[in-house]
Order: sequence, then C-alpha cells, then structure tokens
Amino acid sequence: MWVLYAVLSAVFAALTSIFAKIGIDGVNSNLATAIRTIVVIVMAWGIVFLTGAQNEISDITRKSWIFLTLSGCATGFSWLFFYKALQMGEVSKIVPIDKSSIIISMILAFLILGEPVDTPKIIGGALIVAGTFVLIL
Repeated sequence: MWVLYAVLSAVFAALTSIFAKIGIDGVNSNLATAIRTIVVIVMAWGIVFLTGAQNEISDITRKSWIFLTLSGCATGFSWLFFYKALQMGEVSKIVPIDKSSIIISMILAFLILGEPVDTPKIIGGALIVAGTFVLIL
C-alpha cells in the first residue's frame, strides 16, 4: 500500500510544480508560499478532524514535537526557496534540482538513521545525480 501512496505523492508533487508556476505569475514568491501554506494547513487539519486524529495530540512526545517542528521549518524554507526559483526559472530545470533532495535524504538516512548502504542504492543514487545533470544542462 505504501507504493500507491508514494506514487500519488509523486503525481501531486508534479501537479504542485505546474500549478505553482502558473499561479505565481505576477505574485510575490513569499506571498504565494504563504497562500499555499494556508491551503495546506486547512486541508491537513480538516483531514485530522475528519479522521478523529485530534484526540491523539496529547500522546505526542516532546521528542516528536521537536522533530516535527524542525521538519515544518525545513518544509517552509524548502517551499520559500522553491517558489522563488520557480518565479525565476524553468520548471523543467528547477524540479530535477529540487528532487536531488533524494540523494541528500539517502545520505542523511545512512548517516543519521543508520539505514544500510548497499550497491543498488549507491548505483541508483549515482544514476539520479547523473540524470539531474543531464536534465539541467
């Protein structure tokens, strides 16, 4: 089931870039990011309340609060820089660079989370890096 969710995530991420590039025309990139953020907040909290998950807030540990907050800050910075890049450049060049976060995530997963490093992951990562360069040149 996680594969389906991952594919849906990729489809909606692709739509995000296209919709953002169209919508950001003539709009300050920081303002556009703030508008996007409000929409995401409303949607996320709507789903929380629709599923009854709001009852679990008191179960969240201090560690989880800290790291979820840090994740939110990282997301905010990512969106701000992404929208500024979209305002200035071509989607077909920006998105491959943005998605190079895959490699950074893999490296951090190996170093911080202790996930195993193996030959297929190294080869796949190298191919992603090579493909990114091919797409942006």
